[in-house]
Amino acid sequence: MAITSEWPLPANGVRFLTPRFMVQLLAQHPLTEGLYPLAMGYYPIARKHHMLRQTHDNYLIMYCTGGHGTLVCDDRQYDIRSGDLVLLPRGHSHAYHADDLDPWTIYWLHFNGRLADAFYQHSRLTSPKLYIGLQPRVVRIFDGLSELRRSAYQLAEFIQGCHQIQALLSYIALLERQQRPQSGKGLDWERLRAMMQEHIHGQLNLDELAASANLSKFHFTKKFKAWSGQSPIQYFINMKVQRACYLLDSTGMSIKEVAAALGYDDAYYFSRVFKKTIGLSPSEYRQHRRV
Repeated sequence: MAITSEWPLPANGVRFLTPRFMVQLLAQHPLTEGLYPLAMGYYPIARKHHMLRQTHDNYLIMYCTGGHGTLVCDDRQYDIRSGDLVLLPRGHSHAYHADDLDPWTIYWLHFNGRLADAFYQHSRLTSPKLYIGLQPRVVRIFDGLSELRRSAYQLAEFIQGCHQIQALLSYIALLERQQRPQSGKGLDWERLRAMMQEHIHGQLNLDELAASANLSKFHFTKKFKAWSGQSPIQYFINMKVQRACYLLDSTGMSIKEVAAALGYDDAYYFSRVFKKTIGLSPSEYRQHRRV
């Protein structure tokens, strides 16, 4: 089974396959066996680029930064345009090709590893295509991975590259969560975050948050936890604690003043909340900052 297409590579294109000995080493090394690259590349204005795979035993990411093309996966067709990211799990037959009139420009990466399934599940993708727009951070990671072709197969370079793949997949999962409200079926997360930020110096209860979303407290909490992994009130408390850390780091305010600035009349209660979250009391946190 071909891992890459036979598309003729232009002078400014990139195609790099990890050699078999290195794949075997990465699959066994404790720092890399979670995720490791099998092949990667960059195809600019990839006229006549196409691929068909009946079987597929690794993961594939494609990121379109220009033009467009077509993906067929599990008998469903997707139009791929600039800003679209494709994430295909193993075991799914697929075909794709660049548009004849406006061929795509794509970054791509084949990867595998013990954590590949877990990272895919963490992404929560309900479609192989996710629109993320033009993300400089994603481009930087792909460009960084492409430098492995100059590494002379040094293990240290590949270890760093493997962790870039983890950074890429975790960032994709974050972008998916940020995009999800646009479906019209979820909560307006940006408005909720803004509301919490506006009240960070005071109080905000679950009734007010649920009412702002026109939901019962039960359904609001369920949706919020599905998005953030935290209850709404815990999320709000964490925002307050993060702000407290900033004030303790950047100002000479007393702990009582920091507590008051965040809406806590009782500095001792604030200190208990802070320690439960950070693991240090506010005074201990300030001492550690000085080390």
